[in-house]
Amino acid sequence: MPSSTESRPAPAEPMTRNGTPSDGAATLDRLIDGAAARWPTRTALVIGEDSWTFERLRERVHRAAAAFRARGIGKGDCVAIVLRNSPEFIVAYFGLARIGAVAVPINFLVTKPEELRFMLDDCSAAGVVTQQEFLKGLLAARKALPKLKSVWTTDGAPADGVESFAAFVDGAPAEPAPAPAARAGDVAAILYTSGTTGTPKGVMLTHANIHSNCEASREWLGVTHKDVALTILPMFHTFAWTGCVLVSLSAGAKNVISPAIAPATPWLKQMGKHGVSVFAAVPPVYSVIAKEACGFKKFVLRYWFFRKVRFCISGAAPLGVETAKAFQAAMRLPILEGYGLTETSPVATINPPGGPRAGSVGKAIPDVRLRIIADDETPLPVGQEGEVCIQGPNIMLGYHNKPDATKETFTKDGWFKSGDIGVLDEEGYLYLRDRKKDMIIVKGLKVFSAQVEQVIAAHPDVEEVALIGIPGPDADELIKAFIVLRKGSSATKSELMQFCRQKLDAYKRPRDIEIIDSLPKNALQKVLKRVLRQRELEKA
Repeated sequence: MPSSTESRPAPAEPMTRNGTPSDGAATLDRLIDGAAARWPTRTALVIGEDSWTFERLRERVHRAAAAFRARGIGKGDCVAIVLRNSPEFIVAYFGLARIGAVAVPINFLVTKPEELRFMLDDCSAAGVVTQQEFLKGLLAARKALPKLKSVWTTDGAPADGVESFAAFVDGAPAEPAPAPAARAGDVAAILYTSGTTGTPKGVMLTHANIHSNCEASREWLGVTHKDVALTILPMFHTFAWTGCVLVSLSAGAKNVISPAIAPATPWLKQMGKHGVSVFAAVPPVYSVIAKEACGFKKFVLRYWFFRKVRFCISGAAPLGVETAKAFQAAMRLPILEGYGLTETSPVATINPPGGPRAGSVGKAIPDVRLRIIADDETPLPVGQEGEVCIQGPNIMLGYHNKPDATKETFTKDGWFKSGDIGVLDEEGYLYLRDRKKDMIIVKGLKVFSAQVEQVIAAHPDVEEVALIGIPGPDADELIKAFIVLRKGSSATKSELMQFCRQKLDAYKRPRDIEIIDSLPKNALQKVLKRVLRQRELEKA
């Protein structure tokens, strides 16, 4: 079980959003129970032609909690969830939360048994809720995990050592429901993030972390029970879980669930059918929509699929200014770019609905504070670039089983160090420059890869671009660009180099360009630069 001995410097007692000692109220149980008590017959979830009321969702959560408890899973025990977006994902997560157990959502794109085995072993998982398409890797990993006693699937027929999750839940009593066992300071979830190094780290988030972040985000955005949300991003990712699922459930809003982000046609039809009013996505989705929004397609997108949308939210990766302008011009809808990390539950900043600023990731949400620091941790004044630090009730407890890594990611006075370079203006708007580890030093000068990428991406033949620094002479770095061309383009390396000479200062220009078919990405389409760096090291 995760313990506070591994964590960051923390208050003696769990704290609520207003900074007072918690009485245990700020747990995730209150989120489902409160919505069901207030709106029992309202639609909570829609997936395909099936819909769930808040009362049905609460009943299934209570049954799941009773079933887990009957299986011997209790407070502090971990159960992994390897599922596509589905009501069962939500039921499993909240069922575990109710008994004080720990949900461990895992990226379903991780299929290698050794990677799965590491995460399941690190958290001492007692079980895993999954589906047939992910069973092969999990069962292979299970052979070396004696503590992994139970495997449930949400689809398909049970097999040796694999149970039906529906039957497991159906067999438990709905009433009397097990009383909530968790307190605000208890760990609710462990989320594994590879970060820049590729070494998995389990981020421990408490009930208070997640609950406070959900409430602050909902308050900031003004989401109410009259809204309809859409979840197309994978629920295992904290942006989708808090920003799409929890915010809508806590508000009593309908949530339209899509099992996958591609193809887009099914969820676009659902948007039109249900009148989605809050749309959250990642930059590549906005880029595709902006490109498709022409002629008759533009009419259908704007006046049917997106007709009820009040605002759009972008996160998980930087949103290019040109992409934002193109989407907003075509759809006449504001994009509210936000910023956060898994360690911040995840939301730290969002542009306010009434005043988004191009190029900014917004202002700190309620109860969250920002600080910009120098390399020696000295706070910097407004307008100076440095590392973004964050403080608030949303900050993780720490990294599971990694006390040294936990200590390193906090300043001496307890601020979380994001690893991102940014600057604050006089009104508190945050502008990101780059990941600290993605910043390239050329002859002693800082080159922010994100800024150079935006310049190169403006070339009409460039679909995508990623920059990394590679070792050069005299401990210097050289810039290398990896470029994916638009379909049908025949641009050459020399033409692209000429473009860079015209548009970029000499020290910011790539010294090498490699044209490739695709960039390595994670499930949210974020480019994995560590993979590119590893490729270059292997060539050397």
